[in-house]
Amino acid sequence: MGNPAEANNVVALAKAPSGIGRLSEDTIRHLVDRFYVKVRADPQLGPIFERAIPGDWGPHLATMHNFWSSVMLTSGRYKGNPVAVHLRLEGIEPQLFERWLALFDETCRELLDEDIAAAFRAKAARIAESLKLALFYRPDQPWQRIAP
Repeated sequence: MGNPAEANNVVALAKAPSGIGRLSEDTIRHLVDRFYVKVRADPQLGPIFERAIPGDWGPHLATMHNFWSSVMLTSGRYKGNPVAVHLRLEGIEPQLFERWLALFDETCRELLDEDIAAAFRAKAARIAESLKLALFYRPDQPWQRIAP
């Protein structure tokens, strides 16, 4: 993120009451960057991410910018396999998805107007549920679904 004045402009744009049509790449970058500051500081999620990304976070943040751009703006910029990446994570457990969603929700509420925040939260809940199913679902065990 550039200077603080630029960050304030992004926040103002994200809070504009004109709905999802006002969503931009800058808004996504700001949301992703703020969210991962929280993730890194979180006592449950931080250690998992620190093990997975022990050095430069730039490439991961760029990937997440592309991912959310593809999800929210249908830009097609993300070219990856989230399931394969998450399968390699040491220490990931199903209940951690609730913590991830809580931090994501908190960040959306801080930065975005409610229409845009709700759209992000709905997508995030579906993505989390899909990842949990791919990583942990076993037909012989009960399943607890993430509520949208």
